[in-house]
Amino acid sequence: MPANGFTTCLWFDGQAEEAAHYYVSVFKNSSIGRIARYTEAGPGPAGSVVTVEFVANGQRFVALNGGPQFTFDEAISFQIVCEDQAEIDHYWNRLTEGGGEGGPCGWLKDRYGVSWQVVPRTLIDMITDPDPEKAARTSAALLSMGKLDLPALEKAYAGE
Repeated sequence: MPANGFTTCLWFDGQAEEAAHYYVSVFKNSSIGRIARYTEAGPGPAGSVVTVEFVANGQRFVALNGGPQFTFDEAISFQIVCEDQAEIDHYWNRLTEGGGEGGPCGWLKDRYGVSWQVVPRTLIDMITDPDPEKAARTSAALLSMGKLDLPALEKAYAGE
């Protein structure tokens, strides 16, 4: 892992290694790095995982088995900017499988409770268009969706 930049630490309750392997399977440009295990000194059982370094879609993460004290919520989410509907469908389907759940406006929670926003690259341009009618139509369509439907957003933007 590169030494500069930021590394996001994700706190899990015993699922750090499982989660790291899951995220590496979902995203391209991903890999597992070092896995740290408890020694006889503890505080966890010797040999059990403390942390797993991994890269998902080029972003560095550390998965930490920290215990049940803290859980994920929507205050932090990861945005996945997609080029087309096939990419939106891929990430939405993979991240909601196995117990994840869809939310409004392209947001979802994966099986571990991590929040994601699966959005098309063109969305921000459409909803910030200087033409207020285009922006309003696109925003209204967006607010009616769970998983985003790029062709429907494009039609709303165009006034069709």
